[in-house]
Amino acid sequence: MTRIGYAAGAFDLFHVGHLNILRMAKERCDFLIAGVVSDELCLATKGVEPVVPLRERLEIVASLGCVDRAVAETKSDRVETWRDVGFDIFFKGDDWRDTAKGLELERRFAEVNVEVLYFPYTMHTSSTKLREALQALNRQPVPALQTSN
Repeated sequence: MTRIGYAAGAFDLFHVGHLNILRMAKERCDFLIAGVVSDELCLATKGVEPVVPLRERLEIVASLGCVDRAVAETKSDRVETWRDVGFDIFFKGDDWRDTAKGLELERRFAEVNVEVLYFPYTMHTSSTKLREALQALNRQPVPALQTSN
């Protein structure tokens, strides 16, 4: 029996934490679907618009050897996404473990026989940290160009 996994994320400003999650997910299933959260859903759920547009994020994620299929995730209800896409395992960062949202997700997925597996959150990098670093760089004055005579 083929085990289908689903790992969702904005995958904005793609970094090693994203890659680690997708690699670990692929090790635990036969076929990995990556759900790339739409620009509108990112804005609605995180309050920020992605830097990289959805079409480009989909292309980046789909090109990874560990991803068998990349789809746009447009619904905030993950069980509705499961109905549309179909998967046996849902992968999530462990920052959701034992939270109200995480426990509710586990309960709802248990009703439809979907296993929830958590992976360690990559603490040293995140798209939020990258975005903050870029904003800090943008606030610094640009040095004047040196010209030679």
